[in-house]
Amino acid sequence: MEEEKNELLELSSAEKGFCSSKSLGSEKLELTVDQVIEEYVGSFGFSQLLHVFLVSLAWIFDAQSTLVTIFADAQPDGWRCISSSSSSSCRLTNISSGDAASVCGLKPGTWEWVGGNTSSTIAEWGLICDRKFLAAMPASFYFLGSLVGASVYGYLADAFLGRKRAVLISCLLTSITIFLTSLSPNIWLYSLLRFANGFSRSGIGICSLVLTTEVVGVKWRGQAGQYGFFFFAVGFVSIPLIAYPSRNSWRSLYKIISFLPLVYSIFVLLPFVSESPRWLLVRGRSKEALDVLRRYARLNGRKIPPNLCISEPSVATQETSKGEEVLQERTLWNTKWAAKRMALVMMTGFGIGFVYFGVQLNVENLNFNLYFAVAANAMMEISAVFIGGVLLSVAKRRLIFSQLAFIAGLSSILCILFSGGKQGILDKSGGSWPEFDLEAIEFMAASTAFNVLFVYTLELFPTNVRSFAVSVLRQAMVLGASIAPLLVAVGRYSPALAFLIFGALSIFSGLMILWLPETRNSPLYETLEQQDQEGQLNSAPNHLETELSK
Repeated sequence: MEEEKNELLELSSAEKGFCSSKSLGSEKLELTVDQVIEEYVGSFGFSQLLHVFLVSLAWIFDAQSTLVTIFADAQPDGWRCISSSSSSSCRLTNISSGDAASVCGLKPGTWEWVGGNTSSTIAEWGLICDRKFLAAMPASFYFLGSLVGASVYGYLADAFLGRKRAVLISCLLTSITIFLTSLSPNIWLYSLLRFANGFSRSGIGICSLVLTTEVVGVKWRGQAGQYGFFFFAVGFVSIPLIAYPSRNSWRSLYKIISFLPLVYSIFVLLPFVSESPRWLLVRGRSKEALDVLRRYARLNGRKIPPNLCISEPSVATQETSKGEEVLQERTLWNTKWAAKRMALVMMTGFGIGFVYFGVQLNVENLNFNLYFAVAANAMMEISAVFIGGVLLSVAKRRLIFSQLAFIAGLSSILCILFSGGKQGILDKSGGSWPEFDLEAIEFMAASTAFNVLFVYTLELFPTNVRSFAVSVLRQAMVLGASIAPLLVAVGRYSPALAFLIFGALSIFSGLMILWLPETRNSPLYETLEQQDQEGQLNSAPNHLETELSK
């Protein structure tokens, strides 16, 4: 009976593609996924380049969905008196037509917005005067939706859906919710749909990043991860280009960007993108994982030996009272070292997420042309991607992030000296070029640090919890982002306070990351158990890692 049981186990392992202990002889070649990629597929060949490119395109829709609010919810350019009311109090009142707040004392019907009532949600629904704080509600709801969605997508991508299907579902739901948002009849339903849109799009960035980095060699993970951020920057650049022709209708802007993720899902993602072989492996589908790796090898002009099999990832077992071994479920939160790492990542992500998204939304407080300011920030984002790619290839992750966070924090604090209005110390006019330049440096540093942190986090955790770990990081970032619009609203009246808070949180993030271990050139592990056994816990700061390894 025992021999028959062993034969059945061996047959089952062979069918799955795993190497069984009895089948390992001179005719079998047992390797890990990392070894297969490095030795037979190629670290970063044409097949991986194509895969990374196609998957990273999804980031365009993530950026458009996130940043559309800069134009859709923008303050109107100005107002004017209605010609038919020449004898009204509007023309008799000596107030500026460039200040939206100046209409609060005018009678309804005596004035109109220069761009028309449909140019933005603020203009259409009158979110000024005693309703001005409602203008920040849609953006905050959007980030709260992202906060909820990140944990859902992260869990499903690891446990059930896989990376590819999670990206697919996220893109399709993003398309639907963006289109429905364009039909909103009031600010309340608009905010609710922005919440739904935030929930829907939260799977794009998380799962795309993991899907791109799990198929490349060790030395190329940082660069592969930067592809997604480059296309996020492309989406960033596209927003002012789409918004300007549709500047008289915020609803048209939403309808245009809702069409793109639908086309991508049907004609690019479904037919041409493969599932992550690492995820297939940890789900017990090793044969499918090998098939994916063979396709990559074939496109790279290479061949995987027919006798190759993938090492089965380690899993935790627990002995029962009858002496039988059963699987012991281990999660990120009940593994002490992983939970402590995750807590530090969350604190770091909260600070840099607050700064990264807050600086983007704060461009309207710089008193520069909005289209110019957004386009300039987008160019900074593209530059940050290339800088991040270079730095990740030559320097340690912790050092890169901490230095960039400190630069962003210092730049933000220096902005106080040039901030406009009563709060400015060296410049009273507002919209000064020194302030704009410092804000650009702050944004570039924060953007590069933001990108590096994603790559760093996916290297800190194994495949069976990697998407979830990245999603928790995204949650922490989005939690900071959901509070940022409130600080932007405060910044309209006290720019110095806003810059001070941005600077302090950026420096806080730079300090927190110093407590985490370095991951440059380290392998990607498949399970928590494997990382326990073969991991690099001793690379963290000595006094902290003593605690992590307990």
